[in-house]
Amino acid sequence: MITEIEDFFRLGCGRCARFATPDCSVRLWSPGVDALRDICRGAGLDETVKWGHPCYVHAGRNLAIIGAFRGDFRLSFFDAVLLDDPDGVLERQGPNTRHPDALRFRSADEVSARQGVVRALLAQAMEHAAAGRRPPKNPAEVDLPEALVLALDADPDLAEAFHRLTPGRQRSHALHIGAARAEATQAARVAAARGRILAGKGANER
Repeated sequence: MITEIEDFFRLGCGRCARFATPDCSVRLWSPGVDALRDICRGAGLDETVKWGHPCYVHAGRNLAIIGAFRGDFRLSFFDAVLLDDPDGVLERQGPNTRHPDALRFRSADEVSARQGVVRALLAQAMEHAAAGRRPPKNPAEVDLPEALVLALDADPDLAEAFHRLTPGRQRSHALHIGAARAEATQAARVAAARGRILAGKGANER
């Protein structure tokens, strides 16, 4: 994965074999991805790289992350359950996403047309971060680290196998992956856990 922010916009995220090729999803959507970047930076957010993608931070909290896929590019919000979305513009990214959390785009013109919506959601997210508000947790749910959620949404076979695990095995993987503080370490642990998950095993099972 890339570790320098400009590498993402020039070459891609580095998470697949299309990295730095004309077929890279980031390059396919380059004008729109750049437009999203301009809006996020214009809102006064700090820009960094996490999980190989541009992540936007305020008051020490991750607020939003840009991703590029084969069919669209997206701005995804952390703690999206806190956001007021009366028009239902946010969508679920996949079956492992608990709440609608993403704006999907298919052109730079679409970003331009919806920039007011993007700015309004970013302003809400910044306000919640500054106030220290967090989403309520349901103790019955397994709290999945973001690196695992991203991997499950990108890998249907892994997602199906993960959901077949018992809650205890799911929790063991979530705890093991989430215990790593660095995003790169979390991503490495997800990759290392794939074989166990596909085999129906918990994090500590051989």
